[in-house]
Amino acid sequence: METILGIVLAFGIFLGTSGLKIDREYERGVIYRLGRFSSIKGPGMYWIIPVIDQKAQVDIRTKTVDIVPQEAITADSVTIKVNAVLYYRILDPDKAINRIENYQLAVYQAAMTTLRNVVGQTILDDILQKRDQINFKVQEIVDEMTEPWGVVIERVEMKDVEIPLSMQRAMAKEAEAVREKRARLIKASAEQEASIKLAEASKKIMENPAVLELRRLQMLTEIGAENNTSTIIMLPSDLITFAKQWTQVSSVTQVDGVQLLKEQVTEEKEGDRSVVPAEVQI
Repeated sequence: METILGIVLAFGIFLGTSGLKIDREYERGVIYRLGRFSSIKGPGMYWIIPVIDQKAQVDIRTKTVDIVPQEAITADSVTIKVNAVLYYRILDPDKAINRIENYQLAVYQAAMTTLRNVVGQTILDDILQKRDQINFKVQEIVDEMTEPWGVVIERVEMKDVEIPLSMQRAMAKEAEAVREKRARLIKASAEQEASIKLAEASKKIMENPAVLELRRLQMLTEIGAENNTSTIIMLPSDLITFAKQWTQVSSVTQVDGVQLLKEQVTEEKEGDRSVVPAEVQI
């Protein structure tokens, strides 16, 4: 009798310990009872019926999928190579185990084909400049495909875009031309602005001669600065004005005098010989 009780007790201890399961925080247990889905357990410690219940463990942490570089033809017929990385996690362990044989391979294949299709519908400039939009579009499409499998796509990032060497050279020339055009526009705008300011300053100086005199004094101060090798002789503005007027009067007087002497010489012609005074130079 004692032997039977010992056997029963040992069998009970075996059942109790063998059915005890512990799952970590990021693990879930899919329980099958007699081959049929029963429940999802975890995290923590729980007990299942030995022999009758079976467990399939699922990791629900975020996983990454590296999409290897693959050739694709853009909408404007440029052959490029693109690669990307995809982040996903298991949202429903029941669907991930029971509705697809290998959800990891399925997610990878879906991401690879979707990326190639999206690139084929986009021109090269948009691929290079609007990566965020392309990433979001790929994420939406793949997430819709994997939803029946209990998988959610958290993010897709396109990493590298390999462009043919000839296309790289053409793009470099285009970028250089754009930079040169921008530099010329900036220079022309600066010169135009400087000419406008100079015209405004000239107008103010003409309206107020005292400003010109102040500028002259400022330049004299700069000339007298230390280590200045330039020497500029500036005359007062009144003296310059007087000199201009005197030059104009002298020129008129000289021209009139020469004309008068020419008339006298014409009248004093003797035969074929003309007499011209020595002090007059024509």
